[in-house]
Amino acid sequence: MNFQQLRTFRELTRRGFSLTEMATVSRTTQPGLTRQVRDLESEFGFPLFTRRGNRIVGLSEPGQTILAIVERLLADADQLLQVRHTYASARSGTLTIATTPTQARYGLPAAILAFRGACPEVRIALRQCNTEQIARLVQSGEADIGIAGTSLGEHADLATFHCNTWHYQAIVPDGHPLLAKGSLTLADLAAYPILTYDRGLGGRRQFERAFAAAAVAPDIVLTSLDSDIIKQYVALGFGVGLLMPMAFDAQRDAGLRALDTGALFGPSTTRLALRRGAHLRSYVYEFMLRFVPQLTRARIDRAVEVAQPEPGRRSAARTSLPLPAPAARRRPALQACL
Repeated sequence: MNFQQLRTFRELTRRGFSLTEMATVSRTTQPGLTRQVRDLESEFGFPLFTRRGNRIVGLSEPGQTILAIVERLLADADQLLQVRHTYASARSGTLTIATTPTQARYGLPAAILAFRGACPEVRIALRQCNTEQIARLVQSGEADIGIAGTSLGEHADLATFHCNTWHYQAIVPDGHPLLAKGSLTLADLAAYPILTYDRGLGGRRQFERAFAAAAVAPDIVLTSLDSDIIKQYVALGFGVGLLMPMAFDAQRDAGLRALDTGALFGPSTTRLALRRGAHLRSYVYEFMLRFVPQLTRARIDRAVEVAQPEPGRRSAARTSLPLPAPAARRRPALQACL
């Protein structure tokens, strides 16, 4: 058993069990991949995959258990390489941040500019995805940091930190009838088509709960990951946009107006996530302390540290790690998140 076989096993699950796609991406042959899979199953002594004829269609029950272990093992192996690189060049490398398009465009620039001043030799890679994709990138070690909504905190293997709190803001074109209203109600908003974020982004839960509690059914005609796309269609008269306040600027967004929705939707939060047990290079701390000034290095270390199991007991961090559901394992190629 070797790391190449384990990587093949993991990547095959991520690519929907397609040997054709795996062969293309890895620049190898299907027979070669098939041999790796059979050799690995031979070493374990049982099938890791379920098959329909000669075609792999899913994971066997033991294969599901092994996948969770392999994910951790390969992530730890990557951490070993990062430790080596840390001592070779503590102030250089690549900081990979998985975040939403709105955060990348409006939330991060000030922190990134300050970070570049402190760490000019560090390259920055931004991966723009929905919240679940962001969580998976951080869990797998493909991203150092994840920045998204409240649901990042629902993953037991991620340490998360509160960044800020925000409320939805309504955006309409100049001359829209809602501009003549005093205080808005959810019924006022629902009288028009709604444009807002995809369900895969933080804040949508508060949005949906608020309308449900008021027994009002909004007509959501367009959703997107990107605030700028939503504003574009609001300007075209598609309806009312409901966005994060940071995405609107009266001078920059000429022709659009912001309406105060008060606390109609309740507070939403932005959170920053790290993988528990991750080795953090010095520049990861540098960025975090600029993006979330209230943090300290000691607090970050305490949150990321994986507690050691007591004698005779398993670590809570290990036992609380959920096995990936089949749909989550068939994650798309990373390019799909760009």
